Amino acid sequence: MQKLTVVKIGGKLIDDQQLLKAALTKFAQLAGYKILIHGGGKIASDILNRMGIKPKMINGRRITDEQTLQVVKMVYAGLINKDMVAALQALNCNALGMCGADGSSILAHKRPVKDIDYGFAGDVDKVNFEVLSAIINCGLVPVFCALTHDGKGQILNTNADTIATEISIALARKFNVTSIFTLEKNGVLEDLDDENSVIGHINESLYEKLKNQGKISEGMIPKLDNIFRALKTGVEEIYVTSWLDAVEGTRVTLN
Repeated sequence: MQKLTVVKIGGKLIDDQQLLKAALTKFAQLAGYKILIHGGGKIASDILNRMGIKPKMINGRRITDEQTLQVVKMVYAGLINKDMVAALQALNCNALGMCGADGSSILAHKRPVKDIDYGFAGDVDKVNFEVLSAIINCGLVPVFCALTHDGKGQILNTNADTIATEISIALARKFNVTSIFTLEKNGVLEDLDDENSVIGHINESLYEKLKNQGKISEGMIPKLDNIFRALKTGVEEIYVTSWLDAVEGTRVTLN
């Protein structure tokens, strides 16, 4: 099988233009097939504030009411996505900007209301393996923003880490997939108060041990749960890092 690298970027790599330029350069230089997934950084929140709309966040997740959805559609699929595509084209990387509605590539449903109403937040149901494979095989590089659709005309705001995980799992049927998830931290930390305590390699048993000891941050737990699910369903290897250089981050494997 051919190699495919799935890269998710967000946070400071989007907010800082110099870091973003360097990250996109690094991504363009990756050999073989590749897919880029990006979040919205702080840009959507900044624009919401300028419009007099107070961003609402709970547990690090955005509450996407109707007004917020209109803005994130413009910012994620428009401003951020198209700027990235143009920058990659300048680097001789033939990028194609996409959201989940394009080619019905990512189908999702509106998250049911339980303790919290997240509004128009989407949970992924299906990644269109055939469409993505065809795009990749014709030499294009998909660049996904964090938006999906429900098949009934509704765009949904969907966590970029989740999109990257689901794309990785779907394409592992045909490709040797390596996934890279960028974070604000340098990797998975053993000591939450020490930025330099990066765990170079973590497997499932070590993860469960550290989690039971309370050494894994609450925000990191759902990310790692998704990562181990991806590894169990065929993804070859996954890295968690603040940069696109896997050496500087955490390699995650099952064993």
